[in-house]
Amino acid sequence: GLTDWIRAVADRLAADGFIAIAPDLLSGKGPGGGGTDKFAGRDDVVEAVRTLGDQEVVAMLDAVSRYGKGLPAATGKFATVGFCWGGGQSFHYATVQPGLGAAVVYYGTSSDPGALGAIRAPVLGLYGGDDARVNATVGPAEARMKELGKTFIAHTYPGAGHGFLRAQDGRDGANLAASKKAWPATIEHLKKHLE
Repeated sequence: GLTDWIRAVADRLAADGFIAIAPDLLSGKGPGGGGTDKFAGRDDVVEAVRTLGDQEVVAMLDAVSRYGKGLPAATGKFATVGFCWGGGQSFHYATVQPGLGAAVVYYGTSSDPGALGAIRAPVLGLYGGDDARVNATVGPAEARMKELGKTFIAHTYPGAGHGFLRAQDGRDGANLAASKKAWPATIEHLKKHLE
């Protein structure tokens, strides 16, 4: 869901020169028709996220991209950056949105290898070395993307855990070390493919 941390990430992207929109994909799903901020706690947010279908998420991301591309400073190019579940959605969106200019996946699972042939956008994956569940999907995706001639650059940071960008003080410095490499890689990837 949309949190203060996600808003801060959008602010960082904006500070690096991008139009950054952090949509609340739970808008209208919370108590009283509210969004993420109306849920009682994290467990309720996680449960609500699990109810979102792929087509619903794609429709919302399409709406966000149309809005963003319509802003006066927009260039017509756009990307997705997602974290955890949102990272998986960033990867999935690349399989269904041919106009996507770039995708960044922070510790999110990769899409079904059978769907990867539709990807046109270059994908950057950033993973903690101590994240076995997510990392189990990276190798097959990497092999399939290479076989298809698609761009998938995957960086795995030793010792870092799931959520390393948010929990930079964890893992005896490994999360911070990963963050110091992953964020510049994100900006470089976006600038290369969007400017």
